[in-house]
Amino acid sequence: MKFKCVIFDLDGTLVNTLGDIAANMNRALEEQGFSPCPKEQYMDFVGNGIKKLAYHVLPGDKRDEETIEKTAALALGFYAEKPLVYSKPYPGIPELVAALQALNVRTGVLTNKPDIIARRVVEGLFPAGSFDEVLGEIKGAPRKPDPTAAWEMMIRLGVSPRETIFAGDSEVDIETARAADCSVLAVSWGFRRREILEKAGAGRIIDMPEELLTLIRETRY
Repeated sequence: MKFKCVIFDLDGTLVNTLGDIAANMNRALEEQGFSPCPKEQYMDFVGNGIKKLAYHVLPGDKRDEETIEKTAALALGFYAEKPLVYSKPYPGIPELVAALQALNVRTGVLTNKPDIIARRVVEGLFPAGSFDEVLGEIKGAPRKPDPTAAWEMMIRLGVSPRETIFAGDSEVDIETARAADCSVLAVSWGFRRREILEKAGAGRIIDMPEELLTLIRETRY
């Protein structure tokens, strides 16, 4: 099958956003008198949306719905103000994205990061038009691993699941790719350890962005 499209996760796949995620969520915690969470711990919590993240970093006896909502809202506000203090694309990612464009491969970004922040991160770190579609979490809409958004994105891009690679760094991305019937591709440079990706059933794990480009080219010649 000739691959015509790649849908990327954002955090931990295209961009190392851990510093900004931790800084803004910790600011929300401290605003309410809670202790900050070590940045390294965020690696295990990212990927399921900002409310889930708030749940994980709050003290165990403060995980009521009201406190979770308030913490998530505070963090979202802080993050929207300064989304790009620490965040940078992973080495080789800008070159990969440019090469995919040159090959006329359609590209999308599908993330559980709030949509307004996802767009600001992409627009701030990549040249305009680098991706054909960018979609983050929107209130009331299903998020990954539900395949609905991936299917809708593929329809807009004019490709089928069998023509699409879904690339990500977490269990959520692997589940999403399978649910959407796309080819699963996990990346080892992100927020999850390799053994976690293997346990989640990642059939193929790449260590460098150029390996994805090689995979695309192999299906074309």
